[in-house]
Amino acid sequence: MAEGNHSTVTEFILGGLTEKPELQLPLFFLFLGIYVLTVVGNLGMITLILLSSHLHTPMYFLLSSLSFIDMCQSTVITPKMLVDFVTEKNIISFPECITQFYFFSVFAIAECHMLAAMAYDRYVAICNPLLYNVTMSYQVCSWMVVGVYGIGLIGATAHTMCMLRLVFCMDDIINHYFCDFLPLLKLSCSSTFVNEIVGLCFSAFNIFFPTLTIISSYIFIIASILCISSTEGRSKAFSTCSSHISAVAVFFGSLTFMYLQPSSVSSIDQWKVSSVFYTVIVPMLNPLIYSLRNKDVKIALNKFLEKHHFV
Repeated sequence: MAEGNHSTVTEFILGGLTEKPELQLPLFFLFLGIYVLTVVGNLGMITLILLSSHLHTPMYFLLSSLSFIDMCQSTVITPKMLVDFVTEKNIISFPECITQFYFFSVFAIAECHMLAAMAYDRYVAICNPLLYNVTMSYQVCSWMVVGVYGIGLIGATAHTMCMLRLVFCMDDIINHYFCDFLPLLKLSCSSTFVNEIVGLCFSAFNIFFPTLTIISSYIFIIASILCISSTEGRSKAFSTCSSHISAVAVFFGSLTFMYLQPSSVSSIDQWKVSSVFYTVIVPMLNPLIYSLRNKDVKIALNKFLEKHHFV
């Protein structure tokens, strides 16, 4: 503590996922396994796209960016969680907490907009196939990815600057397993009105704008698919979207469950479970979804394995 007119918190204690000692070790091995799968899956997806020439298309360029975001998102949260499972007191310094919050915000916001960019890519591919190579050129895709990270950095910087203006005194226990927005606000002994307004505005933009883009894209996609006369053609067109639809459903479904629960039925434990799904499970699932439901990825993976099997 630093002494002044009041005691200012210089470090926090993370409450963690559970207070039951008998669950700490099993949870450590569970989340260690999940983290290894997440890193291997997403890094493997990036490597496969990089090494497979027939995957050098806008769709897979965006997918490799999504894999990078997922891997970073998990890395921001999970290693600290693993350490906390095997330590008696889960201490995190104020600078470390703010840094974790900043990068968590960057990648969470970026994932929302990356999924929207991927929906737009599928819209162009199905609704305007003749203009696809022009509309989704390498330069356009590059600028889209830069824009996604730019929005993430701007949003995270705004949230973090507002968080730094708060005063934290007396209470130093964060009832969560990482430094999240709402748990930090609850510990502040100064006014959080500005933070709440900024959080509301950015949440509205970063959730509703991507959601609107995705819904609009798929309305046009479904209309175009229904106009295809052959069953085989409709099936082929839909198959190019099925992986993305699954990823969107998993990601935004977890967000909906976490943020749109009625306050009368929500609890800290439910909030933690929802957060685990969003921050840890979803980054692991995305590469599995794209590898199991995508024919091109499976073909590329088989070729890669066959090639290296005989080396």
